[in-house]
Amino acid sequence: MPAAPPVPARPATVPGKRPPAAERVYAHIKKGVLDRHYEGGTLLTEGDLADAVGVSRTPVREALLRLEVEGLIKLYPKKGALVLAVSAQEIADVVETRLLVEEFAVRRAVPAPPALVARLEELLEEQKQRALEGDLAEVAVTDRCFHAEIVRNAGNQILSRLYDQLRDRQLRMGVTIMEAHPDRVAKNITEHAEMLEAIRAGDAEGAAQCVRRHVGRVKVLVRGEDR
Repeated sequence: MPAAPPVPARPATVPGKRPPAAERVYAHIKKGVLDRHYEGGTLLTEGDLADAVGVSRTPVREALLRLEVEGLIKLYPKKGALVLAVSAQEIADVVETRLLVEEFAVRRAVPAPPALVARLEELLEEQKQRALEGDLAEVAVTDRCFHAEIVRNAGNQILSRLYDQLRDRQLRMGVTIMEAHPDRVAKNITEHAEMLEAIRAGDAEGAAQCVRRHVGRVKVLVRGEDR
């Protein structure tokens, strides 16, 4: 009697499989830092993080090393990881870089294709909805997406990649500023609407002026000079 054919091996990966432990820890900590659940000055310990995510300490160490490279935390051997606060210098550097990139990009994006206008309209409505829900973390995400869409449509891939590197800092600063200045949520939406109207009208210089006022406001808020 012939031998039964071998049973095929099961696939190495299973659809829907959970991400690796280190990736889960990384995502948990990063989200906590960006939405300020872990505020600047908070000391995180490997044991607490391992318990929170349900993993051993080894993937926690991997995640913390990765986050230190990204500049979100500072590791202290045998003590833990300190969440770094957003400094005034960091904010100034990010604002300066954003102004250089975004003013150029918005001029290049005008006249805007219908797809860009439609996408900006969609993001503006989503930002309004998130604001009504009081979800500042998601308001910051949609705010950042609004600007990133304009940068992407400028057609310069190098600038787009540079801008993407600012993403985490922008999100963290956005939540920080909105918590300190709740009235900025509505003002941001109004300023985005003005920017969109200038883009829709084909007014490149007007759109650039909107960007300059809107992005430059961040430094003013940090100095406590906003009116």
